[in-house]
Amino acid sequence: MAYYVPSNSYPLESIPFEKLTHIIFSFTEVIDNKMKFKNEASSKQLMDLVAYKKQYPHLKVMIAFGGCGGCAGFSDMAHDPELRKGFVSSTIDFIEKYNLDGTDMGWEYPEMPAAGNTFRKEDTQNFTALMKELREGLDSCGKDMTLTFASAGWEHYYEHIETIEVMKYVNYMNIMTYDLAGGSTPFTAYHTNLGNINIANLKGTPAYSIMKESKRKPRSTQHIVNFCLNLGVKPVQMIIGGAFYGRGWKGVGPNNNGLYQKNKGVWKGWTQYASIRDKYENKGGFVRHWDKTAQAPYLYNAKDSLFISYDDSESVTLTTKYVKKKGLGGIMFWQLKNDSIENGL
Repeated sequence: MAYYVPSNSYPLESIPFEKLTHIIFSFTEVIDNKMKFKNEASSKQLMDLVAYKKQYPHLKVMIAFGGCGGCAGFSDMAHDPELRKGFVSSTIDFIEKYNLDGTDMGWEYPEMPAAGNTFRKEDTQNFTALMKELREGLDSCGKDMTLTFASAGWEHYYEHIETIEVMKYVNYMNIMTYDLAGGSTPFTAYHTNLGNINIANLKGTPAYSIMKESKRKPRSTQHIVNFCLNLGVKPVQMIIGGAFYGRGWKGVGPNNNGLYQKNKGVWKGWTQYASIRDKYENKGGFVRHWDKTAQAPYLYNAKDSLFISYDDSESVTLTTKYVKKKGLGGIMFWQLKNDSIENGL
């Protein structure tokens, strides 16, 4: 599954359709309690994408709504049964208008503060009701429709949704196994690592004492997959995420090649993989390192005290093998336009 935001730098004809089963066009928002594009130019772009289904009949095209920064209307809409009904109706109308194959719920996050969005304690039950009603609406379309939702790659999120109940109504849960560390993380870390890191792996680094004091657990793809399995989620319903972008920190000391060291904040909130490969990977003073435990790469520039966590072909290959070994549903990634056109995927 590829998330796709239209971009002149990554035109439709560059998409490797033969390597994808689903493309999730991003995003619509809750506007006037209906599913709508914030930018009407997106309408033509979506129609152009859907036209490729004639050439690639295996391809499913879906619409994502919400996303980080686009969830302001979810809590109020989902809290009112009539508004919720109207939103579901508008979603079905939207899907039929564009000849889509389903939708992806990107509510970030029910019952939790994020990007200044409204939230309330009833979000948990309202999220379940919304997913149930979306399923019923999609089932009324007369053909197989895919319903997914974007879930977080950390445990706390699952305290705020009725996971197993929601899974009755969806085909897949798209686990965002990226942004596991970010600009506010006081030490450098992996933002999209596959391998399961334990607190013991951090011994001798500033990260160890910070994690011990906060009682936080190190994050990883393997950890959240095992956590969801223990909740009772079926393996085949889990789609795990790859990050076609990296995150960077500045003011990072040289110990341990910059890994798990204190930092002075964000150097780059994010940078696309194409740029990382072309400008930074073993270039300009950056040296690529590989962590066998995390099963992830990182870049460190000792001269400029810069650190980048990212995914590359080696880590994505290992993630693919892990998906097959665990019998998971597949892989999704954010997002297509961040990839290298010449040697992507």
